[in-house]
Amino acid sequence: MNYYNEIKQELINNKIYNKIKDYSKNKNSIETYYKVGKLIIEAQGGETRAKYGNDLIKIYAEKLKIDVGKEYNERTLRRIRQFYITFKNWSTVSTKLTWSHYCELLTIKDMQSILYYKNKVEKESLSIRELRNIIKSKEYERISEDTKEKILKKDNISEISDFIKHPIIIHATDNSKDLSEKILKQLILEDLDNFLKELGNGFLYAGNEYKIKIGDRYYYIDILLYNIEFRCYVVVELKITELKAEHIGQIQKYINYIDKHIKKATEEDTIGIIICKKENKFILEYCSNPRIFETTYKVKNI
Repeated sequence: MNYYNEIKQELINNKIYNKIKDYSKNKNSIETYYKVGKLIIEAQGGETRAKYGNDLIKIYAEKLKIDVGKEYNERTLRRIRQFYITFKNWSTVSTKLTWSHYCELLTIKDMQSILYYKNKVEKESLSIRELRNIIKSKEYERISEDTKEKILKKDNISEISDFIKHPIIIHATDNSKDLSEKILKQLILEDLDNFLKELGNGFLYAGNEYKIKIGDRYYYIDILLYNIEFRCYVVVELKITELKAEHIGQIQKYINYIDKHIKKATEEDTIGIIICKKENKFILEYCSNPRIFETTYKVKNI
């Protein structure tokens, strides 16, 4: 079998197809690169011997740049080969992703992490830039094991806690380490879009220092959000210390107020999220309200 001629013909066919069938050219390109990757591996004598066939890729690249196009250089062929090795099981490939998406995914070594990001792009139609950002922020490492399993299995996410990252990344422009709650909140509000994405899907901003009156006293909720997917209000309290028992009591009071005076009968019960400097699982373990969640924050300089 002349592997070079097979590879050349596949790539030429792909170029022709892309000019004629523009609406489905991405699907065809992904399928073509998968076939070419397989052919490269076979030409090198199989996957176990592929690393010894680097000279063959160099030879093929030099010829393909002349016969097909200069974009098929040595680096591209190595990437196509890696694509096949990584997604050898065709059922794990989605043609909803572009080749550029797969090139980003191939920078990751762990297969479970790759599949997580692939499924997330497929479900949420993430752009290349959005994919790059969540990989850079190590989103996979910052979600619970249960959430990872749900996304890998493409199950529906049924709880708001599935979205919450641990820790949440808050961007800052200086090297401040000791922050007050006021400054922490200011950093969040200055980069609100990133903060809402860190919390997860469907969060909308409703206000900060949200004033409520209980008895003859006024209280101020740090940040009030609404989640359109779960149809509920979300009370967010910021703490620059370790989680304490009084924090639970405070947010519970705010939740009760929202449930009684603001939420409609058709909406779900209010959720509370405490974002603190350091977690305390023992405190949360004895919290009687399953709709109160806790996470930590990490300030990242940009």
